[in-house]
Amino acid sequence: MAEIVIRNLRKEFGAFTAVRSSSFKIEDGEFFMLLGPSGCGKTTTLRMIAGLELPTSGEIYIDGEEVSRKPASQRDIAFVFQMFALYPHMNVRRNISYPLVSQGMSRRQVSEKVAEVARILGIEGILDRPVGGLSGGDRQRVALGRAIVRNPKAFMMDEPLGALDAEFREHMAEELRALHDRMGATTVYVTHDQLEAMQMGDKIVVMNHGVIEQFGTPQDIYSKPATMFIANFIGDPPMNFLRVRGSVEAGATSIRFHQRTMAVPEMREPFDGDMVVGVRPEHIRFSDSAEIRGQVRATEYLGTTQIVTVATENGDVKARIASGIYARTGENVGLEFDPATITLFDNQSGRALRSDLNEGVLSHV
Repeated sequence: MAEIVIRNLRKEFGAFTAVRSSSFKIEDGEFFMLLGPSGCGKTTTLRMIAGLELPTSGEIYIDGEEVSRKPASQRDIAFVFQMFALYPHMNVRRNISYPLVSQGMSRRQVSEKVAEVARILGIEGILDRPVGGLSGGDRQRVALGRAIVRNPKAFMMDEPLGALDAEFREHMAEELRALHDRMGATTVYVTHDQLEAMQMGDKIVVMNHGVIEQFGTPQDIYSKPATMFIANFIGDPPMNFLRVRGSVEAGATSIRFHQRTMAVPEMREPFDGDMVVGVRPEHIRFSDSAEIRGQVRATEYLGTTQIVTVATENGDVKARIASGIYARTGENVGLEFDPATITLFDNQSGRALRSDLNEGVLSHV
């Protein structure tokens, strides 16, 4: 397997720029997610790494070798697509063995490798079946088998679970991550599904309009978003935003919030102007003594927790609280925020202001 390094990667299609000066590093054996909404540049980035698109500028290193101008056939990359791309006239065994046969491997070696891959994927019983009659999950396993059978340097996966129904998709995500862990493979995986990225990835690049908004672990991206876009895109429900105009000094541990004092993590930079207070729903609790108050508009029961929407003078706020707490529609409640988890944003640029909470993360953005 291999380390992959991307430096100042850019891709233009005429007047349209799909990817703008992207730089990041994928460690050997890492499960790496390219995440973002449709049209953000994630698939174009994957295709450039794989050699299916040539970059306008920039460098791509795979296992220490600069490959940005090499064709896909010379990069030792395996690709898994959303739509499986299996050969319909071949059975499962022949689909999996095709890359090995194309390389001129002996019949005995091919048979041994196919048997090994089938055992790993749990498809020994369908090797002689035609692919046309298989379920979506089995066809995806066959596509994975054809990719892993030749032990490439890295795997490129473009929304491989996107065609599956929700329940089976979650099951296959678990299987795919377990397969990755057994093989120790370097995997680059494109998805627009933030839950899938958080569940499976070691590291995540979040892209928007061709630009990398943040690069880091799922935990850091969720808890310490670098921008309002990420805070809104990651999380269900997303982060709450409350707007306020004021100033904050470096070293401050509170801000003025509409004639109230609100505790925040110790700030590492000064700011004056329109700010946004960001807080995740699970970091809000009901409190009779809280100064921020509002009226319960709706509740959404989720089993052990519930999402309560509270209308305040600063806009709607969603709180994730225990389902045993009774919240009646129309009731007036107080909302208390966990100060250690609050992120302040510049409302104009959308960037997070540096604080004790996120300083280590933002220094790498």
